[in-house]
Amino acid sequence: MRSAMSLSVDHPPAKDIRHKLIIGLDIPSVEEARSVIRRIGDAGAFYKIGYQLAYAGGFDLVRELVDDGKKVFLDLKLHDIGNTVEEGVRSISRLGATFLTVHAYPQTMRAAVAGKAGSSLKILAVTVLTSYDDQDLIEAGYAAGSTADLVAKRAGQAREIGIDGIVCAAPEARRMRGILGREQLIVTPGIRPSGSPAGDQKRILTPADAIHAGADHLVVGRPIIGATDPRAAAQAIMDEISAASEA
Repeated sequence: MRSAMSLSVDHPPAKDIRHKLIIGLDIPSVEEARSVIRRIGDAGAFYKIGYQLAYAGGFDLVRELVDDGKKVFLDLKLHDIGNTVEEGVRSISRLGATFLTVHAYPQTMRAAVAGKAGSSLKILAVTVLTSYDDQDLIEAGYAAGSTADLVAKRAGQAREIGIDGIVCAAPEARRMRGILGREQLIVTPGIRPSGSPAGDQKRILTPADAIHAGADHLVVGRPIIGATDPRAAAQAIMDEISAASEA
């Protein structure tokens, strides 16, 4: 059932540069998310829905956004036994989302590729969370190597398995582009405009630096949705992305 919410002023063309900016709806309720979306207006063309909103009714919002011509990134980071992942991805593929994340474990990635077969859904493999650094990996039992080395290993596995792209921290994007080539997508969270607090992110870059490093899409949440004027904040980041893309 369609919502009465009007989400857009005009619909961006398929290759609109606004699709490079994915606005993270890290918001506790669908009504609050709708309010933010209305305030952003046509400055937003691509939205991320993660755990917080998805499990608070956000799957219906996915359909609303898709019906309204927006793109949706479902950041669910699936990881389970192969059959469970495959069937879960198959169900999710019917929602019309553009991207879905899974954790970059080989069995999980293979199952996700099988589950999305015949759909337009693109699978992104999450390499190492941007809130992790080398010490966090040691605490998790990864005793050898660095965060960057583990990201590179998982990116190589994702490429071999046929995943559509990866999620990695912006500082790793340049190295990952060398591993992936131009065929696979690089999506980078942990983006912070100059002067913004890092929050719980440990591996961050500005929007321009991330684009120059080879990222295809930038995920920005709190600096936009927490702004006094979310539309202006989104437009400022989009202007920086546009300038960097043309440089």
